[in-house]
Amino acid sequence: MDKILIMTIFIVYVITVIMLMIYGFHSYLMITLFYLKQKKARKQVVETVKTFYDSYQDKDLPLITIQLPCYNESDVIKRLMLSACEVDYPKDKFEVQVVDDSTDETVKIIDEYVNELKSSTKVDIYTVRRDNREQFKAGALANGLKIAKGEYVAIFDADFIVPKNFLRRSIAQIHGKNKIACVQSRWGHLNRHENWLTKAQSIALDAHFAASQGARNYNNLCMNFNGTAGMWRISAIDAVGGWSGDTLTEDMDLSYRVQLKGYKMAFDYDLVCPAELPNNLMAFKTQQKRWAKGAVETGIKLLPSILKSKALTVHQKFEAFMHLTNNFAAVLMIILTLLTLPVLVYSSPHINYGPVLPYLWTIVIIASLAPCALYTGSGAAQRKGFFSFRNFPLMIAMGTGLCVNNSAAVIEAIRGKKSAFIRTPKSGSLDKDKKASKYKVGNNLTIGFIELILGIYCFITFYVYLAHYQYFFGFFIGAYAIGLFLFGYKTITYVIIKSQKKTA
Repeated sequence: MDKILIMTIFIVYVITVIMLMIYGFHSYLMITLFYLKQKKARKQVVETVKTFYDSYQDKDLPLITIQLPCYNESDVIKRLMLSACEVDYPKDKFEVQVVDDSTDETVKIIDEYVNELKSSTKVDIYTVRRDNREQFKAGALANGLKIAKGEYVAIFDADFIVPKNFLRRSIAQIHGKNKIACVQSRWGHLNRHENWLTKAQSIALDAHFAASQGARNYNNLCMNFNGTAGMWRISAIDAVGGWSGDTLTEDMDLSYRVQLKGYKMAFDYDLVCPAELPNNLMAFKTQQKRWAKGAVETGIKLLPSILKSKALTVHQKFEAFMHLTNNFAAVLMIILTLLTLPVLVYSSPHINYGPVLPYLWTIVIIASLAPCALYTGSGAAQRKGFFSFRNFPLMIAMGTGLCVNNSAAVIEAIRGKKSAFIRTPKSGSLDKDKKASKYKVGNNLTIGFIELILGIYCFITFYVYLAHYQYFFGFFIGAYAIGLFLFGYKTITYVIIKSQKKTA
């Protein structure tokens, strides 16, 4: 191989390693920031709630609208509606608004259950519908706000259950504090132990709500609303032009717009809202692609304003940049898997790098262990540290397996390719009551084949590394091989089986 080409490959490889290292060490930073402030911050929330109710009686509480956005959620919508009507809050001080874009039997289920709940709970519950799905969830929420009676709006997706204390605890952190735009709670997991995928997801989400959301909020950095299980000040939404559906993550978009306007976000780690995790790989990939693409779309839309903002500090801008570009790590992971073999086979015998290559791999290993520290440390905050550590291999398989799926999302966002908001199927599944959703999602067969081929390539790379006695470094690429092969195989078999059922 031409020496210039060999050197070019190595330079690209080094740049990729350095960029992944930055994202990896950022994870170390976030878990550290979380632990430095979390005890004091969580204690402050308790004191804030207590102080609020020393001053406010039930008759003084503000009116709240609970919005339940819904699209073909027949498996779970009744569970959500009932929990919303059973919250511990004066019945004359809240309303429940089912924002329904459904096109199937969910419409009838909702209408019948609304009437039943009105009679049994005496709660003001009603539906809001429209003739189209323009701007998808963002458009539905905006349409509901037109007739909302509340000063605040609590939003819950269909796969959640509203905790009885949600309104009382959240309102104490936002009412009378005019610069607080939103209170975000932490997600719990109704089916954490259902299968390997839900275990891995629960670990990842626990880390997001501890080391990511907690670290950002407790250290005065920009954070985002997660689309559900949060309460918003309606005047703050109006102040920045309302909900916008020009990205697939309307929640992230609104969050950064209000913070650019000078508002703050609040985070309540100890207010846990139970939710259902996607229990099959295709639903999970669909969800992750939407989240990844939407985040990049939001970054393209807002990062110029964020970086030029005089209202945000340097630290806030840095964290916003890391947050909104985080999904580019998936592209870097693919580059790394492709170049790892030629670097060993072609570069090492022809170019004397001295200690550079071992140092690079040492950096890669240290950076790659950052997620383990992140997930285990976050799990420990919930007294689930051993669970997180024990199931970390599942997390590795999930994280590496997603890189092709999320890279496709990043590329689509950069190209400006628009796509529909594809909801994540929910089934009403629990740890001890496993169910399959009636709503199925499609999946890209091409992506499945790329995952499979790249997985096989990584197995070859793994073998070559072992043959060269690079056992420690070989383990790293072996993890990629397992994750990518698993995702590719599952995707291809799902698409083939689905097509056979259609033709049967």
